[in-house]
Amino acid sequence: MNRVRTGLVSLVAAAILSASAVRAESRSPNVVFILADDLGWADLGCYGADLHETPCLDQLAREGVRFTQAYAMPVCSPTRAAILTGRHAARLHMTLWREGALSRADNQKLRPPPAVADLPREELTLAEALRAAGYLTFHVGKWHLGDAEHSPETQGFDVNIGGTHWGAPATYFYPFRGEFGQEREFRYVPGLGLGKPGDYLTDRLTDEALKLIEQAGERPFFLSLWFHNPHTPIEGKTNLVEKYRAKLKPGLRHQNPAYAAMIETLDANVGRVLQKLRQRRLANRTLVIFASDNGGTIIQHRGRQVTDNSPLRSGKGSLYEGGIRVPLIVRLPGVTPRGRACDEPVLCTDFFPTILELCSIQLTGPTAVRVPLDGQSLAPLLRDPKAHLNRDALFFHYPHYYVTTTPVSAIRAGDWKLLEFFEDHRVELYHLRDDVGERRNLAAEQAERARQLRARLHQWWDEVGAQLPSTP
Repeated sequence: MNRVRTGLVSLVAAAILSASAVRAESRSPNVVFILADDLGWADLGCYGADLHETPCLDQLAREGVRFTQAYAMPVCSPTRAAILTGRHAARLHMTLWREGALSRADNQKLRPPPAVADLPREELTLAEALRAAGYLTFHVGKWHLGDAEHSPETQGFDVNIGGTHWGAPATYFYPFRGEFGQEREFRYVPGLGLGKPGDYLTDRLTDEALKLIEQAGERPFFLSLWFHNPHTPIEGKTNLVEKYRAKLKPGLRHQNPAYAAMIETLDANVGRVLQKLRQRRLANRTLVIFASDNGGTIIQHRGRQVTDNSPLRSGKGSLYEGGIRVPLIVRLPGVTPRGRACDEPVLCTDFFPTILELCSIQLTGPTAVRVPLDGQSLAPLLRDPKAHLNRDALFFHYPHYYVTTTPVSAIRAGDWKLLEFFEDHRVELYHLRDDVGERRNLAAEQAERARQLRARLHQWWDEVGAQLPSTP
């Protein structure tokens, strides 16, 4: 079966290449995809943050389209897989982060299904499609989608700097290595060369990204710049931590100065990338996407809650809005209007078809239709943020345990959202337009609507082959 799928991907890539052989000499847009790690929906100034300062991202929002209802998977690896393939994590069976997929806990009420730890090489990735069309493909930063046999280089990237199977660095400070977690696993970040005490990981990753943008010359490029910020360990630069500690006061939702410092550094490095595009006169023909891989972390870390996703409920790992709703800003001059907000619900599976459409790349040939995509192109929304997609629902699936949740699945249809928890099969129903904080469960008084949504959710499980937890 793997041989068949691998051959399928090769045929699709060949079809793309034959239809796009002159793409590199045309004025196709470059693509810069910047992904933050564990950044909450309310953590940026343009999304209402009250402590954090994010002038560069706020400016990007003024120059492009800011999505108010963008969604990811509840944890990192599933989102990253969905971005690269346009296929839902439930379809891929990549419903857990990699370390979790490699371990099993048997002391829980339900037995979660096995999760795929490594993105299968037979999957057609965004990098493979773009490279076949003449793009240089660069990955810088967090990968977390597989071991050495499933590294970025095996998934269509010409260059990989910093991408490993690990989900978080041991430290953000030079030399970016050390023991991590209770298991005291030794971790490091490869590919950064020599450094010096005081160097900060996010700055160094950006240094490498800027070199690649310069080295691309006149060829179109795809830069996947996946920062670790602001994932744990929560370590900000000392001067910035002190700056935000001085800003703390009662009444602010955000109260973590080290986390605020990490977000300012993230923002500043986004600004460096945007400035490099301007210096090289590439800004007007570069698609810039900024997003997060899941909602903000609300656990206690080093004695302080990491972030607060209010007015959204809960955080990372959960299928309540705080765990899956994320910031998303997109800019492509000549396509996106300036300073507009889009309220249409969108999902991380949508990036794959969006990027291919905006780069004028089609999956052609007799085999292409055999690759089911779960995403839809956001191009109509980028051109007209008041437009709507022809989609009846979004789906979320997390059949695992996390500190914020028990195994759960969810559907959002219009303004209605239903969650089904597997331990007791209870359902919760919320009307998000009136209750974005998901405080009033309407399942009892809207019993027929809840029944219909639950039936649609179960139908989707069958459509994508979603794996369900079982009784031990």
